[in-house]
Amino acid sequence: MTIKKTAQRGPINTDTDREGARRITGHRKNPMMHQLKHQLQPRMRIEYLKTFLLLLLALIIILPLALLFSSSLKDDRYQITAELGSLKAFFVPNPSFNNYIEILGPKAPVPMARFFLNSCIVMAGTVVGTLVVSTMTAYALLRGKFRFKRIIMTGIIALYIIPAEAIMLPLLFLSVKIHLSDTYIIQMLPFMASPIYIFLFHQFFKEIPASIAESAQIEGASFWKIFHLVFVPLNVPALVTVTILQGMESWNQYLWPLLVVRSENVRPMTVAIASFFSTSDIYWDRLFAASVVMMMPILVLYLAFQKYFIASIASSAVKG
Repeated sequence: MTIKKTAQRGPINTDTDREGARRITGHRKNPMMHQLKHQLQPRMRIEYLKTFLLLLLALIIILPLALLFSSSLKDDRYQITAELGSLKAFFVPNPSFNNYIEILGPKAPVPMARFFLNSCIVMAGTVVGTLVVSTMTAYALLRGKFRFKRIIMTGIIALYIIPAEAIMLPLLFLSVKIHLSDTYIIQMLPFMASPIYIFLFHQFFKEIPASIAESAQIEGASFWKIFHLVFVPLNVPALVTVTILQGMESWNQYLWPLLVVRSENVRPMTVAIASFFSTSDIYWDRLFAASVVMMMPILVLYLAFQKYFIASIASSAVKG
């Protein structure tokens, strides 16, 4: 009887069974896939929103720069003022470099090339002085053997809350008394000992293990040789960060040079650009070209040391 019943069932259809198994598996997977898509959908919306906001922020930053550069390539200042309120301001049908030639050439009515060189000299001197003074002060406060180190460090940090404008008149009076006004050095000196950069280097130097300095001392290295061979090379990102930040701050200084500089021989570019607004008839084409020239050194400085700057920020975040 068993044999007959088996024979009555007929051959097994494997294709039908596989298709049925696939359908069952599909029904089981569909709810899981639906649940997974439901969970990922809010995350994707957040990512799209972040991307949109970043693109909007980038557009807000880039548009003024694009307008500045495009306007500097227009040779007609009346055309610039007429098109500023429309999209035509971003387009340059006939680009020209006459504005750059007029401000940087040997026959320029305003010696902008000289002012540019003055700004470069002041920035370089200020950055080098800041790096030397800040690193040595931070190192001495960290490893020096003298009393009241913490009190001195607290006082240096407290100086940061005093705005520079509050002490500019006493500094101006002092610079006149010691006959340093209208020089390069008076534009650099007040900014070399910056409390914030001393504190920054102090915090970076603290992260270096004391065993490294002790090993160098056992090998016969002196106090300042350890600073030169150990602490400075291990903090290159911090050095680059201070170079960029102090370089930008020095390059954009306006009020202090305006007070202490009288002659064109040492006048920086910021004061020179402001002179375009001292007349009733403003040459917007030359003004935009001078602004582009002034922007380029800081942009090149940042792009050249970008990886060190990012590394410094990343290491600060890890330490924090």
